Amino acid sequence: MNFKRHILYAAMAVMATVSASAQSDTTDGILKSALMGLEYEINAGINIGGSAPMPIPGEIRKVLSYGPGLNLSIGATVTKWLSADGKWGMAIMPKFETKGMHTKARTKNYGMTIIRDGSEVSGNWTGCVSTKYRAGVFTLPIVAVYKINERWKVNFGPYIGAVLNKEFNGYVYDGYLREGNPTGDKIVFEGDSQAPYDFSDELRTFQWGLQAGASWMAFKHLSIQANLTWGMNDIFKSSFKTVSFPLYPIYLNLGFGYAF
Repeated sequence: MNFKRHILYAAMAVMATVSASAQSDTTDGILKSALMGLEYEINAGINIGGSAPMPIPGEIRKVLSYGPGLNLSIGATVTKWLSADGKWGMAIMPKFETKGMHTKARTKNYGMTIIRDGSEVSGNWTGCVSTKYRAGVFTLPIVAVYKINERWKVNFGPYIGAVLNKEFNGYVYDGYLREGNPTGDKIVFEGDSQAPYDFSDELRTFQWGLQAGASWMAFKHLSIQANLTWGMNDIFKSSFKTVSFPLYPIYLNLGFGYAF
């Protein structure tokens, strides 16, 4: 059973709990825990986004297609209110999630290592590139929280993440590879001809970045949430030089929370 399937089953269990409980919730606010003045929620949602260079480099001439795939998340939020008026607090938001995308782009002099006749060939690719990226991540945001009113809260702060499984591969087509450098021997791929590549082993296992988000209490226990996470380090290891520009994971998580 893969990482995404575990998250899907957990998200279905959360949705069943929320559906059964929210029918009797008609007032706003959340139920405060009697333990140490903390508030607890369980959360589920989907991630929409991808890993992108900032700014778009000259090697990428045109994005031909983009698909986010089904990226699920399941986690919890523990909040401690710190100010006397109960408006400012801190929260930790551990979650298991998938992040991924499938893109096609037209490139020029794009760093590439393809697999041809069982051997790796490196150089500069000019033509089309199909890329699939998928990662299962344990993410831990630690954020400041501000309660605007009884229904609205906003949050901002850093996060760290541990990549539990990872995949970055695809194929090149409709173009040519200059072996070794931009003026090297030319290997042409025309028609249905294509060559695969796989950079999965070059993905780093540690990520960090910033999160900003908001939540709205729809019922006494049920909240609707949106959180934007922006990665601050490259998804590839620093020793990996084939792709000459960094890729940053940027995702919007849309979901809900159930407060106890």
